[in-house]
Amino acid sequence: MAPISTVTAAAGPVEKDNKRITRGWTFYDWANSVYPLVITSSVFPIYWGTQAVDAQGRDIVNFLGYTLPGSSLLTYAISFAFLLIAIVSPFLTSLADYSGRKKLFLQVFCYLGAASCAGLFFFTKDNLVPSTFVFIAATVGFSGSIVFYNSYLPEISSEEKFDSLSARGFSMGYIGSVILLVLCLVLIEGHEMFGLEKAFATRLSFLLTGVWWAGFAQIPFATLPADPGRPAGSTSEGSWVLNGFRELGKVWAELEHQPNLKRFLLAYFTYNMGVQTVMYVATIFGDKVLNLETRELIITILLLQIVGVLGAYLFAKLSEHIGNTRALSWAVFIWMLICVAGYFVQKGWSFFALAAVIGLTMGAVQSLSRSTYSKIMPENSPNNAAYFSFFDVVEKLGIVIGTLSFGLIGQITGSMRNSILSLIVFFILGLGFLLTLRGKKLRDNTSAGADAVPGPPPASPVTSTPATTK
Repeated sequence: MAPISTVTAAAGPVEKDNKRITRGWTFYDWANSVYPLVITSSVFPIYWGTQAVDAQGRDIVNFLGYTLPGSSLLTYAISFAFLLIAIVSPFLTSLADYSGRKKLFLQVFCYLGAASCAGLFFFTKDNLVPSTFVFIAATVGFSGSIVFYNSYLPEISSEEKFDSLSARGFSMGYIGSVILLVLCLVLIEGHEMFGLEKAFATRLSFLLTGVWWAGFAQIPFATLPADPGRPAGSTSEGSWVLNGFRELGKVWAELEHQPNLKRFLLAYFTYNMGVQTVMYVATIFGDKVLNLETRELIITILLLQIVGVLGAYLFAKLSEHIGNTRALSWAVFIWMLICVAGYFVQKGWSFFALAAVIGLTMGAVQSLSRSTYSKIMPENSPNNAAYFSFFDVVEKLGIVIGTLSFGLIGQITGSMRNSILSLIVFFILGLGFLLTLRGKKLRDNTSAGADAVPGPPPASPVTSTPATTK
C-alpha cells in the first residue's frame, strides 16, 4: 500500500485517503443520485407523459407558440439545460479555482437543483410552460454541482484508489436512489391508503426528492475540505471575473501539451453521448413505444440501479487486470450491441434482459470514465475544478447532441426505434478514439500513475496489466 500523500492548499494540507473525507464525498452521490433516478429516469417522465398531452390525450403540446410532440419537448428541454451548463461551466469552475471557493459553488448548484425538484410539486397540465423551465433549472443544478463534486476525486484520493473510490461513489448513488424510489413507489401505488390522489402523490415524490438531495448533501458539506480562499498576500489584480477567465486560459494552454488527455476527451464525448441519451430516454421509449405499465417501468428502473452497482464494481476490478481503456473498450462494445437489440426489443422478457445489460454497463462506463480522466490529468494540479469543467463540458455537449438527434430522428421518422439504432454511430466513434490510446501511458510527460494500456482485448486470454504503474 502506497503511503498517504497530501495536496497542499492555502488553508493547509489535505490528507489523501482519509476515510472520513472519502466516505463523506461518496455521500454526495447518495444525495444527488435521486435526481437522475426519480426525475430524469422514472417517476417524472411517466408523470410528464400524462400532463404533456392535448385535450384528446395525444402526445402533442403547444409550447411558446410551437406545436410538437410532448415526448420531443422533454428531450429538447434536457438538451437546452445541458447546453446552458456547458456554456457557463468552464467559466464557473475556473472562477472557483481562482477564488478558492469550490465547495461554495458545489453548494449553490446543489441547492438550486434541490429547490427546483421540490418546485416540480406544483407541475400540472395547466402550467406546462413554467414547469418545463423549473425542470431545466433542476437539470442545471444537478449537472452544475457534479463538476465540482468530481473535481474532489484527485484531491482526496491517491491514484491507485481512483477506480475503487469512484465505483464506491456511484454504488452509493445507486443504493440511495433506489431506497427513495421504493418509498416514492409505495406512496404512489398506495395513494388511496394514504388518502391522496395519485397525481398529488406523484408530485409529492418530487418534493421528497428535493428534500432528500439537500438533506443528505449536508454530510459531504460537513466533511469535505473547507474552501481555502485566495492565498494571503495574493498580488493578483482585477476582478474575480477576469481572473476566472485567465485561469481557464491557463488550463486550455496546458491541454495543448497533453495529447492523451485530448484523445480521451474526444472518446468520452462520443461514446458517452450514446450512454447518456439512452439513460434520459429509456423511460419515454418504454412508455410510448412498448406501452409498458407504470409498475413495469418502475421495476425496470430498479433493475437498472441494482445491476448498476454490480457493474461499477465488476469493471473496476476488470480495469485492475487489463487496464482502464481496455475495460472501457469492452463496455463501449457492449453498448453497440445494446443499440441493435433496442431496435428489435419487444415488451416482455427481452426488454427486462436488455435493461439488465444496460444497468451492468451503465455504472461501469460512468465510474471508469471519471477515474480514468483523473489518472490522465496532471498530478496534484491546483486547477482540478477547471480540468473537470472540460470533462463536464464534453459530457454536456454530448448530451445536447445525443438527445437533440434522438428527438429529431424520432420526430422525422415517426419511430423512436430508429433513434435508438442511430446511437450506434456514437459508440463506434467512441471505440475508435479509445483505440488511439493503444500502447500509450495515460498521463503525459510523467511516469507516475501512468496507465500503459493496449487496445481492446483479443479473444484469447490476456496477461494482467496493472491499471497504474508506480
